[in-house]
Amino acid sequence: MKKIVAQVLLLASLLPSAHAAIPTYDYKVVRSYPHDAQAFTEGLLYRDGFLYESTGLNGKSSIRKVDLASGKVLQSKDIPPQYFGEGLTVWGDTLVGLTWQTQTGFVFDLKTFELKSQFAYPGEGWGLTHNGKELIMSDGSSTLRFLDPKTFLEVRRIKVTADGIAVDQLNELEVVEGEIYANIWHTNTIARIDPASGKIIGWIDFGKLYPDAGKGQNAENVMNGIAYDADKKRLFVTGKLWPKIYEVKIVPRK
Repeated sequence: MKKIVAQVLLLASLLPSAHAAIPTYDYKVVRSYPHDAQAFTEGLLYRDGFLYESTGLNGKSSIRKVDLASGKVLQSKDIPPQYFGEGLTVWGDTLVGLTWQTQTGFVFDLKTFELKSQFAYPGEGWGLTHNGKELIMSDGSSTLRFLDPKTFLEVRRIKVTADGIAVDQLNELEVVEGEIYANIWHTNTIARIDPASGKIIGWIDFGKLYPDAGKGQNAENVMNGIAYDADKKRLFVTGKLWPKIYEVKIVPRK
């Protein structure tokens, strides 16, 4: 716990107020949608009119297909109880998911959720997204790994920095208009990352979005979940155990 507190304090010194050189953005809520308040959200994505979500905790982990408007879970599959589900992304006609500390990833059929295969990776699994060519994975450190989507082997990596200082606790990921958006764990901030250099080129401050964030049991109901509808340019965010998903528009801070 002391380690986590120290990391959060370090992050606090890096986040919007301390770094005038890195622009800070605000948001406007376009619309809110119901969300399962029992879902310990780890991964979130938008595909063909639906949200796909992965949830965590041993014995409660799952992947889900969710109706955006109603929040209804249309389809779900439980992850075996020994695994703590983490990041999720879509690749072709499959869903690819990570687990936290068991160094195991799963590949599911997008339509049926049938398990097609699994793969191994070193270290922890946190967030997962893709850039159309590679899978992009976070592991809680300041490093993002780029994986071959066929072999799941690492092909390269970048270190994420803010004004030259490494920023860790990178969690849920989403590629948005060529940038990598990353939730910073235990904060209400999303970092906008240049995928070529790893430099943070913007902070998005969601401090007022959900006042109860971080105040639930064990303070784990934190912001975590980013999905992007590239066709309609819609950005969705939520958190672990949050009762709503928010469609937001990012705007410059005045």
